[in-house]
Amino acid sequence: MNHTKHNPYTLKSMTLTELLVVLAILGILLLLAFPVLRPLFSSTYAMEAKTNLKHLAQLQEIYHLSHLRYSDGFNDLHFEQADLVSETNGTAHYAIEILQAGPSDFLARATSVTDFDGDGAFNVWEVDKSGIPKEVVAD
Repeated sequence: MNHTKHNPYTLKSMTLTELLVVLAILGILLLLAFPVLRPLFSSTYAMEAKTNLKHLAQLQEIYHLSHLRYSDGFNDLHFEQADLVSETNGTAHYAIEILQAGPSDFLARATSVTDFDGDGAFNVWEVDKSGIPKEVVAD
């Protein structure tokens, strides 16, 4: 008969080897999943560009109703762009600029500040008075 004492204060735990095996498996799964997930990051970032351009187009239309022309500056529209990712603590992945503005039309562009898929092309979106963002350069 085995009469071993059971200590009520001991906890069941994993050994260091078991923990390392689990971490290695997770690392391998992440490496396999990253190429599949990378396009999802690009499409998420593109949503940022489209949303900002739609908002800018709405502000332009409001400005046009009051001044009978479109604005060529963000200050007139009260549009404030977040700091870019390339800057310290920035959150914006696209730099937005107004290319042209006049009495009857405007054109604004959002250009990505990073190459999302590493192919050398930077994603570019544009919007005019129609308010519908169009992808000019795909990344």
